[in-house]
Amino acid sequence: MLSSVLLAGGAGALCCWLLVVAVVAFGGVRAGTALRVGLPLGPLVGLGCATALGLPPADALAPAVLSGTLVSLACVRALDGVGDEWGRRLRSRFLFGVPWGTLVVVAGVAGFYLFVQQGWTHPNDPLSLPFTSWSYLYPLGVLTAPFAHAGLSHVTGNLLGTLVYAPLAEYAWSHYPTRRGESTFGSLRTNPLARIGAFVLAVAVVAVLTSALAWGPIVGFSGVVFAFGAFALTRYPVGTVVASAASGFASTFYYALRDPVVVASAGPSYGGPWWAGVAVQGHAVGVLVGVLLGALLVAARDERPSALRLWGAAIVYAASVPLYAVWWYRGPSTYVLYRGLGVLLVVALGLFVAAGVRARSRPLLDRVDTGLTRRQVATLCLLFPLLVTLAVAVPTNLAAVSSGGGESAAANAVHVEGYTVTYAEDVRNERVGAFDVELLNESTSVNASGVIVSNPERAIWTQAISAGTLAYSGRESVRVGGVGWSDTVAATRSGWVPTGASPVYRVSLVGPDSERSLAYTSPNATASPVIDGRNVTVANTADGFSVVVTHANETLGRAPLPTDNGTATAGGLGFGRVGNTLVAARNGTRVTVATRETYS
Repeated sequence: MLSSVLLAGGAGALCCWLLVVAVVAFGGVRAGTALRVGLPLGPLVGLGCATALGLPPADALAPAVLSGTLVSLACVRALDGVGDEWGRRLRSRFLFGVPWGTLVVVAGVAGFYLFVQQGWTHPNDPLSLPFTSWSYLYPLGVLTAPFAHAGLSHVTGNLLGTLVYAPLAEYAWSHYPTRRGESTFGSLRTNPLARIGAFVLAVAVVAVLTSALAWGPIVGFSGVVFAFGAFALTRYPVGTVVASAASGFASTFYYALRDPVVVASAGPSYGGPWWAGVAVQGHAVGVLVGVLLGALLVAARDERPSALRLWGAAIVYAASVPLYAVWWYRGPSTYVLYRGLGVLLVVALGLFVAAGVRARSRPLLDRVDTGLTRRQVATLCLLFPLLVTLAVAVPTNLAAVSSGGGESAAANAVHVEGYTVTYAEDVRNERVGAFDVELLNESTSVNASGVIVSNPERAIWTQAISAGTLAYSGRESVRVGGVGWSDTVAATRSGWVPTGASPVYRVSLVGPDSERSLAYTSPNATASPVIDGRNVTVANTADGFSVVVTHANETLGRAPLPTDNGTATAGGLGFGRVGNTLVAARNGTRVTVATRETYS
């Protein structure tokens, strides 16, 4: 719910902008002048209204950031005295000076997230599993993966990147013909509406390519975002580098508006390194396709920037993507970053871009007739990485996967409309290990531990929640579903940690029908303290946890773990539980033998 204070601030800004529009319409003031005054004035008036009603200082930072940025921009424009020059430049390439293709793309991606992925009702937990490119055997995922996203921050970042790079790419493409003598609306090729439609269609095709050529499952529009930048790079290398820096500021600016004050504290984390979440293959496909299309366009228009600018801009842009994040798995929770190899690939890409864009239709060798031109060879150099990617992507995406995490896990699984949700530890990762390949001392034979979701009909197999994440939080949920429907399966963990030993825990799954199923029990563990020659073991049972007292490998007794403030006896020891602590006692000696797991 929006507070009355925020509503008052928004209403104040809106009224100010309406007043500016009225002045332009009836007072004869130039639109450029009105914008320079009205844009910063609106937020300032709104901020004043909200502050007058008692807006807290922390909340006032968000509108202050917006107002300060707009005022700064207005002052810079006034210092330059550019008048309406920006508007004229935009109108020279855009219909009415607006990048319509970019707006259509942004609206489409946002609409898919809000309505198809149900982000409108679950903004931080959208339905993403059925819209991921798991395999060619599941065409729906391949077609929808580029437009789907894993969360609000994911889609926000990609939309911000689109708003930064796509207008530059659309400007290079232009809504109007660029050749002299061609008249607007003279043919379908020169029709601005058709050219806008062609831009949007090209975006859709590139999006599907980033999904189809990926080496494994991907989700997100980032490959297309980087294709926008790579396409613009071939015509405006310096402008693209500036846009790359602006992209970082745009992200910071957005989060400053969303959370102007952030409070955090140090704590344990079970997330992987940032680069382990980068779909570098999908990003690389986007960059290569963007560069190839851009090279063809500038060659057709004979508009080639200098090779040095192209090389420098390409490596700076590729490093900012970042394309150097070449990584692979080493076990369930270990990843390897080949940063040196990645930097070499980035430098090679810079050379390919410079050569591909600058090459002309001259013979490859002046003294030897090879039948090839320099432009053909340069184009092949740009196509070669795509062909290599295709050679790896096709067999990878045609591989089928088995279901679940093994027979024992499947017996206690939750089944939802073709989905199987289980919990297992140290089982073969069916997605990563579809092909067993040894390379650079690493292997595709990787085990997985955690909540596993599979659906053979959709070619889905994924570790949806890692064992470490569940151990940290104690409760996580995963959404499964399809077009127009979704259900949630929750995983909960409870356990005890014997003193000096590994945790003893159990994981339960709760399906859409609210029925709880025991999915996994860990091995028992024995506390290190020895009380009068007796050892205490915390054990899993069908109904919960128990304590087992042994001596010289002989079981002296067992009892259910007592409830809070309760007691129990077993094997000559007395047990008492106070809160999260389990104490064993004998002949006046009291020893803490286990503590209950706590979660964040």
